[in-house]
Amino acid sequence: MRLRRTRPDLDVQRGEQLLAWATDVDGLAIGGTRDALYLRDRRIPWEQVEAADWDADTSVLTVREVGSWGQERPEHRVTLDEVGRLLELLRERVTASIVLQRHVALRGRQGVRVIARRAPHSRGEIAWLFEYDEGIDPDDPEIRAASQAALAAASGEVDLG
Repeated sequence: MRLRRTRPDLDVQRGEQLLAWATDVDGLAIGGTRDALYLRDRRIPWEQVEAADWDADTSVLTVREVGSWGQERPEHRVTLDEVGRLLELLRERVTASIVLQRHVALRGRQGVRVIARRAPHSRGEIAWLFEYDEGIDPDDPEIRAASQAALAAASGEVDLG
């Protein structure tokens, strides 16, 4: 017989429903809805989660938010006592937020990754992002022009409706 876990008292926005959750070592819940990841004091829409890494040896979940090139990106670390289905939901929702991801070589194999993201359940506005490989200078006018051309080509392939 499988025991059903009690839904935690996690304050989510009106209209959202907690789909999966985990408990940190202090007994506090973190969780996810269709729209966002809820950490202790922060709501992060799925399209704003750049990456999440799970270290099974230390039970630490690290979540990095999308940011701007050259600026430090917010990073959150949570030591979990119980993982539940949260990792599965996290992977599914972040992946669902990626509309397009394409690497464009600019210098040899080094280049820029053009990424289009939007809320997983939405047909709304798309956020376009660049991720530059190490050694590529986004302030270089040639790189900037090539990146904009890559974005223009990619955006022509995306259904905006």
